[in-house]
Amino acid sequence: MKIALVCPASLPATQFGGIVFLAVDLAREISELGHDVTIYTTDLDFSNGSNKFNKKLSRIEKFNKFKINRTHVWFSLKLFFVNPSMFNQIKNDKPDIIHTIGLRSFQSFVAWNVSKKLKIPLIASDQGGLTTHPFLNESGLFLKILYKIQNFFIKKIINDCTAISVANEYEKNIFLELNKKSKIKIIRNGVNLKTLVSKIDFKTKYGINTKFILFVGRFSKSKGIETLIHAFNIIQNNNQFSNIHLVIMGVDFGYEQSMEELIKINNLSEKIIVIKNPPRDDVISAYQVSEFLVLPSQWELSPLVPLESFAFKKPVISTKSHGIPFTIQDGKNGILVEPDKPDQLATAITKLLLDDNLRIRLGLSGYNFVHDECNCVSMAKNSLELYEQILKNNDNK
Repeated sequence: MKIALVCPASLPATQFGGIVFLAVDLAREISELGHDVTIYTTDLDFSNGSNKFNKKLSRIEKFNKFKINRTHVWFSLKLFFVNPSMFNQIKNDKPDIIHTIGLRSFQSFVAWNVSKKLKIPLIASDQGGLTTHPFLNESGLFLKILYKIQNFFIKKIINDCTAISVANEYEKNIFLELNKKSKIKIIRNGVNLKTLVSKIDFKTKYGINTKFILFVGRFSKSKGIETLIHAFNIIQNNNQFSNIHLVIMGVDFGYEQSMEELIKINNLSEKIIVIKNPPRDDVISAYQVSEFLVLPSQWELSPLVPLESFAFKKPVISTKSHGIPFTIQDGKNGILVEPDKPDQLATAITKLLLDDNLRIRLGLSGYNFVHDECNCVSMAKNSLELYEQILKNNDNK
């Protein structure tokens, strides 16, 4: 089977987030089963800063058994990367099936067009939840217009695609609201346990000689970083935690200056370590030696970061918002609080810092959850079953 995975970013832009890892892991696992898989993407590269495009990247890069086909981005608007030449790359390769990941992207529009032109089955996934992001309406006039245009095409893609792959029931209900007739299959996101290995000595590299709690994610308001900083400031009043540090790792999405100012205002510059554009090995090493992960997002669909933390038997503190409870189960593999509540978050952090047995129990439960249900092998197997069923149905028509 010849499979096209289409997404807005791929290697080496690991800082872009979950879409990169999901596509690469799908490609790797499915190609290992003997299928011809190509990831069609942009030349996004974070090596020289956020959202930079690098013409020097290989246009076609071969890995063990799959390929990445990159086309140059002509221009970008926020996370909307325009690379029209992708159309001919996919069309000329004539895949048997197209799977687009990340609906609010120019790349999904291209995938839809190729699908319609060549009558190739199209599967749509919206990892990252940009389809119904609740903060889109808070943007300026220009972006509001852009989002309305995107919404018009997103609905067309959803209506025309052969099937939709979602990560959980929460996401399924979102799609059903857009089109009650959609054929939807729940395929849990998974992480690659084999690649979560690092030889970096994280504490030595960053000069940390105490325990620390960890945040990994975009530097943006929606990630709840402000709430986290206020909560961390609260626990600093407890002498038991005077040596605890907070490590914040991620890529700036327009919030770094506000974050740094908040850290300074609260006199936490000595206690909070900000690592911008961290190498992937450093992130993996940070999980390994942290006490636990804190992800106080105002909104998430099906985040990968908690699964990565679970892979190291580290529990997660997060919020009860949107799709998060489908990954983090309160009292089972983590602790959930209301979003934007620093007092509640501080209480949860305090609880995990003081109770070693609870921390170990939650972390082990999280590890079992990833090992049994949310690994990339299961994700790829279930995706492949969906592809095969679609092609079989097409042959029977």
